[in-house]
Amino acid sequence: MKAVVIRAPGGPEVLELRVVEEAKVGEGEVLIKVVAAALNKADCKQRKGNNPPPHGRSLYPGLECSGIIDAVGSGVSDWKVGDEVCALLPGGGYAEKVSAPAGQVMPIPKGVSLRDAAGFPEVACTVWSTLFMTLHLSAGETLLIQGGGSGIGTFAIQLAKAKGCKVICTAGTDEKVEKCIKLGADIGINHNEEDFVQRTLEETNGDGVNVILDIVGAPYLNRNMEVLAMDGRIFILGMQDGFLAEVNIAPLMKRNITIASSTLRARTVENKASIVQEVIKNVWPEIESGKVKPVVENTFPLDKAVVGHRLMESNRHFGKILLLP
Repeated sequence: MKAVVIRAPGGPEVLELRVVEEAKVGEGEVLIKVVAAALNKADCKQRKGNNPPPHGRSLYPGLECSGIIDAVGSGVSDWKVGDEVCALLPGGGYAEKVSAPAGQVMPIPKGVSLRDAAGFPEVACTVWSTLFMTLHLSAGETLLIQGGGSGIGTFAIQLAKAKGCKVICTAGTDEKVEKCIKLGADIGINHNEEDFVQRTLEETNGDGVNVILDIVGAPYLNRNMEVLAMDGRIFILGMQDGFLAEVNIAPLMKRNITIASSTLRARTVENKASIVQEVIKNVWPEIESGKVKPVVENTFPLDKAVVGHRLMESNRHFGKILLLP
């Protein structure tokens, strides 16, 4: 089969499409013939040598895909050959075939194309597990999303609105802000043109927001705390602009602020399977109702993974980028 190989740690140019050994299906796994794989910032980190796959898993990048089950391993009863699925992967999605733990495989939501479903597993599991399972975001609360134009951001906007929340988001251009509002965001802030702290406090009558989903990292930590309401919660998903910060703990104590962080890839197979079941139960109905839709701006053939990575790191895209074998 063909797969995208990381020749050596480095820039996008180190990605090469090669003929490699066929992916094998193990006990408790399914083998998927890939129709589409989605790009994530974590793939770029892996390419640079900073986000290795779990021990024993594929060295090829790719954390989510959609496709058709090609083989079923021993101990698997929920899936059969020919099923159309999407999957949360430990790695290996940039390939013609990939194996996945059966518990991380999901049916294609009704009304969504097999291709577009590739962009759902990682963002759906990330957003649901962070905002709703960990921070208990609930109807009537206000959510601030730092990076509304990202794959995570575009999904979080829609899901939070579907669950009855008010959504404020930041983005880097007026065009992205406008697109976020069309997706359902109540307020969009161009962080390159105005101070998100001042604007957020204005829009909330000085009360602040209940929850923040942040992909920026260290530079925003103290500023984020300025816009949190009493009992406010922050989930840090990324370190896009840095990972070291000096924190003023006074606001943490005064307003009972909670700061949480994790990566989905590092979780156990059992934990990921639990998240997947929660997503099927709580998120898939919102997709099937049309309240949450795929946002796919760009697709590239597998041999153009270099182009896809360059686009992702430029931050010019809006939503998901897909690779098509």
